[in-house]
Amino acid sequence: MTRVAAVHRVATRHPGDVSGLAALLDGGLDPAGIVAILGKTEGNGCVNDFTRAYAVQALSVMLSGRLATTPEDVTARIAMVMSGGTEGGLSPHFLIVSVADTQAPPTGALAIGTAFTRDFAPEEIGRTAQVHATAEAVRAAIAEAAIDDVHYVQVKCPLLTSERIAEAEARGATVATHDTYHSMGLSRGASALGVALALGEVAVVSDGAIGTDTSLFSGCASASAGVELTRNEIVVFGNSAAWAGELTIAHAVMRDGIDLSAIHAALRDAGLDPGAGQLAPDQAARLVALLAKAEPSTTGRIRGLRHIMNDDSDINATRHARALVGGVAAAAVGRTDLFISGGAEHQGPDGGGPVAVIARKAS
Repeated sequence: MTRVAAVHRVATRHPGDVSGLAALLDGGLDPAGIVAILGKTEGNGCVNDFTRAYAVQALSVMLSGRLATTPEDVTARIAMVMSGGTEGGLSPHFLIVSVADTQAPPTGALAIGTAFTRDFAPEEIGRTAQVHATAEAVRAAIAEAAIDDVHYVQVKCPLLTSERIAEAEARGATVATHDTYHSMGLSRGASALGVALALGEVAVVSDGAIGTDTSLFSGCASASAGVELTRNEIVVFGNSAAWAGELTIAHAVMRDGIDLSAIHAALRDAGLDPGAGQLAPDQAARLVALLAKAEPSTTGRIRGLRHIMNDDSDINATRHARALVGGVAAAAVGRTDLFISGGAEHQGPDGGGPVAVIARKAS
């Protein structure tokens, strides 16, 4: 039996709005085929962004009714990747990812693989234990989905809270950091390096390299940290000759937050023609999703000119970066419901990050 992947994009009015997903299910989408839901929610994207947990709760409660199971069972088997922060003009939305069997012959198309790590102890977050567990899960997802070429690996990973730190230290364990916000970056970085290890982009990772050695990175990894889980949830997007369907995926790596040429390259590789500027309406209609990472450069400069993202004490740097990259990407494609995730530690070069495009093939 051949597999076929589908990706549906639905707008949300607030983090708990599941009406768009409900409409898809009422229209015939099989809830049993849903393997992942990626969401952009309008929180701050930081440690205390509970819009992510709110969205997961709303989705799992609704789906549990459709699947005649419990919300806990839903979250155990469906990767729920909520990314907080829709700064600038970004639009909150969900991407519903599903897989079904088809009688159609394989034609080569988008393939999706998912996997989950074990739960991490607090002292493992941001360290090589997380790296190697992530790499193992990524390899498993690729093998299960028979993916020939990987273009984007989305990871949802945990972070440290004061309570988790205290629990570890009560057992005599030490954690990677006592700064809960910094733990988000270390967790994202360890997860990204796990992807890099699985894809052969790096050979060796040490604890000391995580969050410090910017020469080590993956050109396909996207990691988002949240308080709502204690394991890594992984969604691998790629193309496979063994799959059928109308979708394909391509990616490129932005060298900085204004690298429009990389976005254009990803669009072209996915079969879309951006011309010299923005997608024409007929081309934009074939765009299913654009996913990208955003990160302020540690140098404090973009192409030699100073930026203040790292120096602003009022607005977190990752929020600035999401708004910047979101604006550039929206200008390229002519829409704002884009999955732009902040915090790109070891996800692309310093100040840059991967960008992926899922599109319908030309008929």
